[in-house]
Amino acid sequence: MHRAQHWRDCLVEKPALVLLLALVVTTSTAVLATSARSDAMDIGEGIIRKASSRSVPETLDRLESNLKAKGVQVFARIDHSGEAARVGLSMPPTQVLIFGNPRAGTPVMLAAPTSAIDLPLKVLGWQDAAGKVWLGYTDPKYFARRFGLDEKQVAPLAVVADLVDAAVK
Repeated sequence: MHRAQHWRDCLVEKPALVLLLALVVTTSTAVLATSARSDAMDIGEGIIRKASSRSVPETLDRLESNLKAKGVQVFARIDHSGEAARVGLSMPPTQVLIFGNPRAGTPVMLAAPTSAIDLPLKVLGWQDAAGKVWLGYTDPKYFARRFGLDEKQVAPLAVVADLVDAAVK
């Protein structure tokens, strides 16, 4: 019997084998993904992170205040840890602030319509396993490469660095 035919027959005749193989692959993938994740959220290219000496809510409150003072619209604040607690799950403080300015974002989206997937801008605040608080945001240079934009086109978005720096001081 041809080897491929043998495996097809096994899979048809033994569906439990298929389920076992799927479970092994899924479990192996989950274990590898979990072990590759860092509690410090050092997730590689595209994310800039800054340490804060304040709590996640206090740090994002400072950022929100700075944004509003500069006339930047705050669209939403998502409290992931609060929502997790609401359904009986626990996670360290984790919140996302979503904000933007149509004068800055619209020209970017006109130049690269798919950039709208990453706009408005977002800043993630999280507490790592050691209790350290971080703010993270998309690196404007990474954003430019991702959407084929030049430095001048993303310059209006680069102000996020100064805003985050002020919030963590």
